[in-house]
Amino acid sequence: MSIVLDLGGLGPADLAAGSSALSELMASLHVLAEPEHHPEATDWAARAIAADPGLRDELSFFAPLWARFRCRVFFPCAVSLPASLDEELAAIAAQSAEEFLELVAPGVLGTTALPVPPAHELRAGTFAAEDYARRCLRRSYARGELARHLVADPLELRDRLLTVLRAADAAFFAEDWRTLRPVLEDHAREVRRRLAARPPAEVLSELLPTAARVGPGERVRLDKLQIDEVKVAPRPLVLVPSARVWPHLTVKHEHPSCVAVQYPVPAATPGGQLTLRDLHDRLMALTSPARMELCRHLLGEPITTSELAARLGSSEPQVSRALRTLRDAGLVRSTREGKLVRHRLATDVIRRLGNDVLATVAR
Repeated sequence: MSIVLDLGGLGPADLAAGSSALSELMASLHVLAEPEHHPEATDWAARAIAADPGLRDELSFFAPLWARFRCRVFFPCAVSLPASLDEELAAIAAQSAEEFLELVAPGVLGTTALPVPPAHELRAGTFAAEDYARRCLRRSYARGELARHLVADPLELRDRLLTVLRAADAAFFAEDWRTLRPVLEDHAREVRRRLAARPPAEVLSELLPTAARVGPGERVRLDKLQIDEVKVAPRPLVLVPSARVWPHLTVKHEHPSCVAVQYPVPAATPGGQLTLRDLHDRLMALTSPARMELCRHLLGEPITTSELAARLGSSEPQVSRALRTLRDAGLVRSTREGKLVRHRLATDVIRRLGNDVLATVAR
């Protein structure tokens, strides 16, 4: 499963990279809304919530906008980056009711699998608005409540959202951003330098986690749990580095203004990021009782193939095949010492799959 970005036809003027305070604030709010996705940010999240306990109810009310399906209103609609939070919030404040509806209504529904009526049809009391609110309610009570307020008075909801975002900035984000912004802008400058000198598909395949060039032309496959193919041109492509978005990679291509990609900077990616194929291979390698037994022996100390075979009452070729499967999946490391090759379990890799997996292997 993947998203393929077709970058054919993009010129230098169609490519931008820069930090976005609003997108980073959205990523931070996502961490607070879904902390189970971000165990590495537990301490930060606790401090952020403690900064202003009065914000919790409002953040909970708006949480569908930055939960699993990030709302388009938080992503750049132009290539003029970097931008300050005040500038980006002012751009939202200047939006008409119809413009705000267009950017927010899909995010409230929270899926691309269901259609969203055109913004001009989402007027209070119309069948389209009532049907849209019912579909949001079927998704969750929180989405239903947000949809009801959106169609009743989009400008009132817009202003309420801006108040919450400014309060979050004052409570915890402004201090965070002073540290994060220089790091993200330094990274973005390097990306712009690469884009000026090399084909965009080549740059993106190096830059984005789990990305790879595919087929002919300027096409890049992004390893995600969805299937889509996006022709970027004639729209520009805007790359938005983030320190808080890990482990997510977000592609927003619904709006005609531009295609925006928010991705984690390498410094904010703990231990790299697996492809779906890598994860599949590692989990499948552990489904065999024989390989699990092998892992238990490899947990304590480096062992040779012949010693493993003797311990397990198996032949060396059988043990070698099992070791190869585990090694190909990155679960075993082998080192040569003179004529001997010793094998040991990569416990750091196992731990990244989960503490329960490591505990089961060690049992």
